[in-house]
Amino acid sequence: MVRTQIERRGIRDAGVLSAMGAVPRHNFMPPATRALAYGDHPVSIGESQTISQPYIVALMTELAGVSAGSKVLEIGTGSGYQAAVLAEVGCDVYSIEIIESLAKTARQALDANGYRAVHTRVGDGYQGWPEEAPFDAIVITAAPPEVPPPLLEQLAVGGRMVVPVGAYSQDLVVITRTEDGFRRRSVIPVLFVPMTGEAQRR
Repeated sequence: MVRTQIERRGIRDAGVLSAMGAVPRHNFMPPATRALAYGDHPVSIGESQTISQPYIVALMTELAGVSAGSKVLEIGTGSGYQAAVLAEVGCDVYSIEIIESLAKTARQALDANGYRAVHTRVGDGYQGWPEEAPFDAIVITAAPPEVPPPLLEQLAVGGRMVVPVGAYSQDLVVITRTEDGFRRRSVIPVLFVPMTGEAQRR
C-alpha cells in the first residue's frame, strides 16, 4: 500500500510514510469490510460514513505539516484511522466525532491498537475544542460548505488547516495562519461526506 499507492503518488514525508506503514488499517474497519482495508479506495464504515482511501489520509497528514510534538485537532474521528496515523507521527491528537456510535467504536479501536493517548470527544466539531486551542494543525475529514470560522480562530499562527470544502464540487484546501491573517490554496478536487450539524445550518 505504502509503496504502490502513496510513495508512487509523490508523498515524501518520512514520518508520514512510516506512520502509514505502521498503523494496522484493517483494525479500524468493520469486520465485514476488512478484506478491503488496503485497497486504493474509500470504504464504508457504517452510518453513511467512510474511511478515506490510504493516499488521501497520507496526503492530508503531509499537507498538515505535522511532526512529533505537534498539537492537532481532528474534526470527524470516523473509524479512528486518521487519528491513529497522526498519533503514530508523534502528534498530540484531539478528535471530535458527531456520531456517537462511531465515536465509541473508534475509541475502542484506538485503545486496542495502543493509541490510548488520543483524546476523543462526542460532539459537533463546528465549534472545535476551544479550551485546548491553539492547535498547530487542524485536519477536517468531512466537507463543510464553507470553512467554520471558530476553527480558523483555533489555529496557531504558523499552523495549517487541511479541509475539503464545498457542498457539491469540493476542493482539498490548505489554510495557513499568518501574523496578518490567513493564506489559502487549493490542492486537488476531492469527494468527502458532508460535514453535518451546525455546518449544514449556516
